[in-house]
Amino acid sequence: MVGLPIQLDGFGAFVISTLQVTASPIRIAGTVASFALFLSITGHIAARNVLGDVPIRNAFVIGAVPALIAVIVTTFDINSFIGLISAIILDWAIIRTLYERSITMSAYITLIHFVVSVILAAVLFGILALIGSLPG
Repeated sequence: MVGLPIQLDGFGAFVISTLQVTASPIRIAGTVASFALFLSITGHIAARNVLGDVPIRNAFVIGAVPALIAVIVTTFDINSFIGLISAIILDWAIIRTLYERSITMSAYITLIHFVVSVILAAVLFGILALIGSLPG
């Protein structure tokens, strides 16, 4: 396979150079923290959608567990499907414990959390892709 010369704009060169740098513990911790914050926000949105007014402190627990599972799955090169299933099951267990709801209500909140996370991630990715493709 022959590499073709590609002209990159400033943003593209920055992304490529950032991805080629070895990961430091601070960068890994920052990635986990930002992912946990994202999942906390979507978990809070899901809980508010179903239950109404809920305390925000519960959302921080809900977001941290799937983020840590993602790091463990990536670090130990575990199958992604196993990681996804375990994150969803643990998310359900934490939601059931924190909000003290029935099995089906906790499953419904977990489903909403998953859907909101996927939709918001797709929107944010689209916005970043548009910003990255700006001319000049």
